[in-house]
Amino acid sequence: MKILKIILSRVVFILLAMVLEVFIILSLFKWAGNYAATIELVLRIIGAFVVLNIIRNSKSISSDLIWILFIELLPVPGTLMYVLLGGRMMLSKTFKDLKESAEDSKRYYFQNDVVLGEMERFEPQYAGQFHYISRSESFPFYRNQGCTYYPLGELGYPHMLDELEKAERFIFMEYFIIGEGVMWENILDILERKAKEGVDVRVIYDDMGSFFSLPESYTRKMESRGIKCISFNKVHPVLNTLMNRRDHRKIMVIDGKIAFSGGINISDEYINVKKRFGKWKDNIICIKGESVWSMTVMFLSHWNALRKEDEDFKAFKADIDIPPIKGYVAPYCDSPLDDSRVSQDICQGIMNQASKYCYIFTPYLIVDNELMNTLTFAAKRGVDVRIITPGIPDKRMVWAITKSYYKPLLKGGVKIYEYEPGFLHSKVFVSDDKIATVGTVNLDYRSMYLQFENGLYFYGCDEIKEVKKDFCASMGESREITLEDCNWGIVRDFLISCLRVFAPLM
Repeated sequence: MKILKIILSRVVFILLAMVLEVFIILSLFKWAGNYAATIELVLRIIGAFVVLNIIRNSKSISSDLIWILFIELLPVPGTLMYVLLGGRMMLSKTFKDLKESAEDSKRYYFQNDVVLGEMERFEPQYAGQFHYISRSESFPFYRNQGCTYYPLGELGYPHMLDELEKAERFIFMEYFIIGEGVMWENILDILERKAKEGVDVRVIYDDMGSFFSLPESYTRKMESRGIKCISFNKVHPVLNTLMNRRDHRKIMVIDGKIAFSGGINISDEYINVKKRFGKWKDNIICIKGESVWSMTVMFLSHWNALRKEDEDFKAFKADIDIPPIKGYVAPYCDSPLDDSRVSQDICQGIMNQASKYCYIFTPYLIVDNELMNTLTFAAKRGVDVRIITPGIPDKRMVWAITKSYYKPLLKGGVKIYEYEPGFLHSKVFVSDDKIATVGTVNLDYRSMYLQFENGLYFYGCDEIKEVKKDFCASMGESREITLEDCNWGIVRDFLISCLRVFAPLM
């Protein structure tokens, strides 16, 4: 009955509105036929400039190839569709505010030069990567004051509940998916109680990610319970590329002293209460201490871009009195609205600096030529490069495209495994027992170029061994892929090659 209510209130209306919009656009094309020669000439000229502009400003030509092909092959509809759909990105006040807020938030990050100097003395060969993250992209490194890696959502979830119960000042949550069920209801009970106690409770969820799991009115329901709530980039019936920019981040900050991230969303399949696609393999990462400040700023940057209410973020900075332990941590985030490629650069940096091994968890493996070359070059240098992908897919078309990358990677020396118990949703890089990154970033176009993401970069922490241990244990539950497994026949190879053109949209 709940599903029926959601469908009737949102999906049918939006689909009908989109059909109407397509009808109007087609009608405009028909009307324009009377002036076809003039319009075609103008749009061909505009199309040439649009393609040049795409090439000049592209973060990855591979990701923008579909637009270039569309405009070159069909200059009239292609150019018009790009102007109608892609052009709205520049006019969006919401995204303008998000970009300005992210830039303004950099003043709250501070890199302790003593900390950075320690790291560079310990590992001078990594100094360039440390400098890139802390100086070029303004995400500081902190001394490790406590981090815990949970290889499954159900192992870390009880710890999340325990820490939420201890909240005294504020709770900030930002997730791609929130779904009603056991996991969310237990959290919601705590949030509601804490809000009544005077704790500042704020929640951001992505409207597309939660489209089928929450009703449209859910923010009002949360506000009525004393919980401040934002539905990020609400889905509406107007066709445009703004809808493709999603908030894929996973952030939970409690009192500025402890924070959680990782691959999990807030829904029952992530803790295996509900079975979907076999066993759901995911992770949770927890950090304590001064490094939590960076995650607090990340959340507040999004919150105040969408709902301005905090003049000074420093009001949420906690006094930390925790002795440092071995290692360093740098929380980071990524945005589709700037010229940086933080996620991709960090992943490529790890692969380029690896000397012994680089192990990767990713649910989706849809890479551009640059990432493909980085992976195979590392393997050809003698680095043991291994990737684990799902054995049971959540999206069969995306899985088919993922498999299409197996053969060139295997030929380049990369080893690939499929996790047989079910769907693997973890997003992890671990290398040489020294470096790891755990977060929300998939090895696909969406994460690298289209979505808001976050992660945690670890150097020299003992917990890195736990990440490696998780990978090795998962490899024992996985099937190694061979070149023989990739012989699918000419017809299937051709169809998948056609699908790969649309990979940036998936």
